[in-house]
Amino acid sequence: MTERRVRVRFAPSPTGALHIGGVRTALYNYLFARQHGGDMIFRIEDTDSNRFVPGAEEYILESFKWLGILFDEGVSFGGEHGPYRQSERREIYKKYVKVLLDAGKAYIAFDTPEELDAKRAEIANFQYDASIRMQMRNSLTLSKEEVDALIAEGKQYVVRFKIEPNEDVHVNDLIRGEVIINSSILDDKVLYKSADELPTYHLANIVDDHLMEVSHVIRGEEWLPSAPLHVLLYRAFGWEDTMPAFAHLPLLLKPEGNGKLSKRDGDRLGFPVFPLEWHDPKTGEISSGYREAGYLPEAVINFLALLGWNPGNDQEIMSMEELIKLFDLSHCSKSGAKFDFKKGIWFNHEYILLKPDEEIAELFVPVLKEHDVEAPFEKVVAVVGMMKNRVSFVRELWEACSFFFVAPTEYDEKTVKKRWKEDSAQCMTELMEVLAGIEDFGIENQEKIVMDWIAEKGYHTGNIMNAFRLTLVGEGKGPHMFDISWVLGKEETLARMKRAIEVLK
Repeated sequence: MTERRVRVRFAPSPTGALHIGGVRTALYNYLFARQHGGDMIFRIEDTDSNRFVPGAEEYILESFKWLGILFDEGVSFGGEHGPYRQSERREIYKKYVKVLLDAGKAYIAFDTPEELDAKRAEIANFQYDASIRMQMRNSLTLSKEEVDALIAEGKQYVVRFKIEPNEDVHVNDLIRGEVIINSSILDDKVLYKSADELPTYHLANIVDDHLMEVSHVIRGEEWLPSAPLHVLLYRAFGWEDTMPAFAHLPLLLKPEGNGKLSKRDGDRLGFPVFPLEWHDPKTGEISSGYREAGYLPEAVINFLALLGWNPGNDQEIMSMEELIKLFDLSHCSKSGAKFDFKKGIWFNHEYILLKPDEEIAELFVPVLKEHDVEAPFEKVVAVVGMMKNRVSFVRELWEACSFFFVAPTEYDEKTVKKRWKEDSAQCMTELMEVLAGIEDFGIENQEKIVMDWIAEKGYHTGNIMNAFRLTLVGEGKGPHMFDISWVLGKEETLARMKRAIEVLK
């Protein structure tokens, strides 16, 4: 028997922003597909027309584009198994509803919401199943003539899956092993609604996965309870041979570990739970996103990959290529993964260090423009190279190194008190003369000449350098002094020193 081609799918509903948990599910699907030389399908589950939110589909696609998670076929990508939007597949689903009805594997139910509510009030733990269905208004209790007459009258109905009781359903899960669930705890799920002529999630997914030749269904743990129903549906259609392998991923938990991660946790602790900023068209509410918060997409990918999976070694920093090579579903955790957002910040810092200075400088230029600073790109690159090890986000560079671009207009009181001595003005005036005489203003040459001058004069190195720093920076921070003076250049260095001497003496 030939081995099936690996085909996975990510199938979000366009009901709002994409949660970071959904991003991780898509990432694991992507890593698995790429590792096995397979395909990844992008499908839109929009059978619940009441929950549709304008702009959500475009937002989801833009998120994956930013993150570098690429699809091979699907909505907006094309492919041979379309259409990939479930609302455009009505006629396909109707055909399969008929297959189940004709085989006696499903039945038509006319119970109104009021009738169902009355039954719930009457029976504790009411479940529409084998023990209840013969008491309800459906095609199992009504004659064919009655059923046909009700449909002809235009009465709304649903189609329910007929689950046989007391049967052990085996689900082979690639992460959790064999899961056995007795069919008696399952209800006769609604598969189709005449009101909008659309299937529910359960039927649509089974039909789509089968027709799109999906080999593996990798999804969140919250879908585990529906897995036995999906196994039974595959059997009902006679599709056991093409049933996909299941893998149910662990939940993403709150940073404290108690309960599922929600947007409220992000609002409470100040981190995003969406990949991009989301503007809710219904409420007007704006939610923060990883992109706008200044995270690098590679850092987000690396961070998410390690929430619930490990490579089997101590390696933490991994490119997408390395993740693809190392990814193994058997290394996924069965228990939930705490969302350690501080680790996400650490990853961003590490990726800033890994990136070429030119690339970080490109990202820093818009920040400089916000502060009305125009600077030669070479200067920006040089500053970034000196300062990027001090920040976790590119925007923090302004706070760390604005003094390279804007001369101080005032001098920090505490630093002045501590570092500006009685003879500082005199020493700085002398140092200005020394610096003015240096032709090669390179870092090493400056340092040698100035240090020789300090030694010759018998000055205290710390006092000279601290006062020098104060004149150029306005406070006691920044990298190596000659790095600063080199970037500023001779003319700007002398101008700043002159002004500091006038103000401070």
